[in-house]
Amino acid sequence: MSDTYNIAAALADMAARAPYRPGVIFPAGRDHQGRAITTQFSFRQLNELCDGYAHGLADLGIRKGDRALMLVRPGVDLIAVVFALVKMGAVPTLVDPGMGLRAFLQCVSETEPRALIGQPVAHLLRRAAPRPFATVQHAIMVGGNRALSRVLVEAHLDDLNSTQRGPFATVPTASHDEAVIAFTSGSTGIPKGVVYQHGMFRAQVELLRDVIGIQPGEVDLALLYIFALFNPALGVTTIIPDMDPTKSAEVNPAYIVEAIQTHGVTNAFGSPTIWKRVAPYCLERGIRLPSIKRLLMAGAPVPPELIRTMVTDILSGDADILTPFGATEAMPLTTISGREIIAETAELTEAGKGMCVGVALPGVSIQVIGISDEPISEWRTDLALPAGAIGEIVVKGPMVTLTYLNRPDKTALAKISEGGAIWHRMGDLGYFDDRGRLWFCGRKAHRVQTKVGTLYPVMVETIFNRHSNVARTALVGVGTGNDQEPVLVVEPLPGKAPADVLAQQRFTMELLSLGAEYAHTRAIERVLFYPGTFPTDVRHNAKIQREKLAGWAATQLRRHGATAGIAALQTSTDGILQAPGEPPRAPRALGLLGLLAGVGLALYWLIARPRSRRGP
Repeated sequence: MSDTYNIAAALADMAARAPYRPGVIFPAGRDHQGRAITTQFSFRQLNELCDGYAHGLADLGIRKGDRALMLVRPGVDLIAVVFALVKMGAVPTLVDPGMGLRAFLQCVSETEPRALIGQPVAHLLRRAAPRPFATVQHAIMVGGNRALSRVLVEAHLDDLNSTQRGPFATVPTASHDEAVIAFTSGSTGIPKGVVYQHGMFRAQVELLRDVIGIQPGEVDLALLYIFALFNPALGVTTIIPDMDPTKSAEVNPAYIVEAIQTHGVTNAFGSPTIWKRVAPYCLERGIRLPSIKRLLMAGAPVPPELIRTMVTDILSGDADILTPFGATEAMPLTTISGREIIAETAELTEAGKGMCVGVALPGVSIQVIGISDEPISEWRTDLALPAGAIGEIVVKGPMVTLTYLNRPDKTALAKISEGGAIWHRMGDLGYFDDRGRLWFCGRKAHRVQTKVGTLYPVMVETIFNRHSNVARTALVGVGTGNDQEPVLVVEPLPGKAPADVLAQQRFTMELLSLGAEYAHTRAIERVLFYPGTFPTDVRHNAKIQREKLAGWAATQLRRHGATAGIAALQTSTDGILQAPGEPPRAPRALGLLGLLAGVGLALYWLIARPRSRRGP
């Protein structure tokens, strides 16, 4: 296999082989009846636009190896400029601006970009906070007022489009050269810059084509935008959905269904959060989606019930759902069919065994090692645990990234050297079953260490998520070290939040009764009801930010003391929920009644609760 590879060359190849096949279709508004208006570029047009931008950016002085911070809204310009930069050997850098200003500016500073290509607000921010952008030598505006661009930046992107100059020669790049910098979702701290090399892209493209089975001529709905970058290399048409990529939980399901039906979408890769909205929309209207061959869901554990609904009631008989396991640092690593989940693993998941994510893909090595928060510099064979033992998942393969950008401390914690290869510590916990399948139990940072043992979020939450009035739950630990108190935080379904103290007590006791059925959930005796929806990551809107919930839970326990174990969510006399941090509004008599009821139910729970011998 050649050591020279540049993924951008695949776009020029597609432009030559299928010039008039749609390359990218993106939303351009709606007509007076609410129907989608779209703009379409063929592979030939997209490649010509890419070449035009490459000429203009090169004339500006951007060279091979330069990092270019991309703050451009999803659409044809984002795709064309990213491919132009990669074709030049430059390094597009992708950061989620919704991560919060402080974290965002730290990520920018660590990137050390030589160019900034972005919307007007990005350049205004650069003027307001110049230090993180100190390395920027070329500033290019996308969109906005041309007069404003003359004041703020060196050039406007529209002025750099030199399509009349013909093809731009793809710069040769080695497999180990930087290709793209992509930041993690930041679900367990400030996002980290992940360095993708050109050879890693080649390995990912080959897996998507040869193992996942994505073929030229397919149509992909790009619900996770970074994966749209693979599509030209696969000969796949990209449909940019009409949605805010930072608000997947608020996506309009009608727009997703419309895109699938209009363009004959065959493949889609996105967060389960999106399909949790699409599935009930389709069920209510009797809509099926026969064009889809496969759905790939990732970013958070996928509820088996969602898979059952999609496979049974919405997709065609030969379609399937895949739930690949991976992360920004290494993707994809495993896969399992939704039909296998329904037939073999769903019942075990719902009994608290964790989430089965399948077997390793070709070329991927996976091991489970003992749980440690300390660096491990060198790989040893005795690190690996036997099947059935829960530990940290570590992976090795051609798509596994080698380092974090300018974070040597985080790189040391996440990477284990083995000769010339690197094992990546996923920060995820799991185990192998006796068939060699990997089971996911939760993030290492989210485990709860108690006096009686360690609790793992996914293995706990699936028990309580079975309650008919629960949208989702989150296990958090209050306290430090090995003496944390496990607390179950509950997000009720819309309209199902308890309206008064007695309703809270009933809801709580029903949940604790579910937990009493399994040995590993009996230790949980604190239940808190969260007002509103859980805080989640910006990228997927699916990864629960348990650190925030743990802080909120600790505040509730301090404030409400003994009654918190039964129900810490306070209500006013008319049942209106209070926001976290508000002082209690309930009258003193109601508070006293709640205290007495809470103490009585707590005593009942401790003395007279049924003891099941059923194991996990």
